Amino acid sequence: MLQVEQLNVAYGDVQVLWDVSFHVDANELVVLVGANGAGKSTLMKTISGQIRPKGGAIRFGDVRLDQVQPYEIIQYGLSHVPEGRQLFPEMSVLENLEMGALKSEAKAKRKETLEWVFELFPRLKERRHQMAGTLSGGEQQMCAIARGLMSLPRMVLFDEPSLGLSPRLTQEIFRLVQQIHSQGMTILMVEQNVKQTLAICDRAYVLENGRIVMEGTGHDLLEDERVKEAYLGL
Repeated sequence: MLQVEQLNVAYGDVQVLWDVSFHVDANELVVLVGANGAGKSTLMKTISGQIRPKGGAIRFGDVRLDQVQPYEIIQYGLSHVPEGRQLFPEMSVLENLEMGALKSEAKAKRKETLEWVFELFPRLKERRHQMAGTLSGGEQQMCAIARGLMSLPRMVLFDEPSLGLSPRLTQEIFRLVQQIHSQGMTILMVEQNVKQTLAICDRAYVLENGRIVMEGTGHDLLEDERVKEAYLGL
């Protein structure tokens, strides 16, 4: 479904990603793990069109995402739940969710999709008229995920969904990601929470200093001595 080929990305003269290649197949949950500054969020922003690569290709089905405008990407079925949530704080939960359903297909099915996301996130239904900026951190993350689903995507990018959350809320977010995946959603996720992320994914890639240095199933990487030493403190 997603094919990233020899991707190079720079901020001015400073190169951040070097010849990054990986793929995500339909219905997979694939994760990219790595330390702070490895280039994970830069990679996600490049896929969703916020940053233009200096070289390489990003293919989503038959579409070259690196050759279309950012606002067109959601029309092809790719949704990005960004790091830091980026909600509209002075709009209600319901209004934030409706903002996720602006493409024509999603707008036509908005009522049904709202019912679906409220089943996934009953707390959001309770707080649908509350200003998003007054929600707790965990509730804001739920709202950001739900807004991403409102576009009826074929694939979702999750950028650090557990960032800044308590261990209890982190467990809840990971449970919700698994639940969404179990309903057939294709997911690419970047996370610093390496142990929990590798435990739930189909496949994983390790990004270090802007390069893919390892890949394998989540189980295989959990058992890898280099991963244990570098990321699990074992």
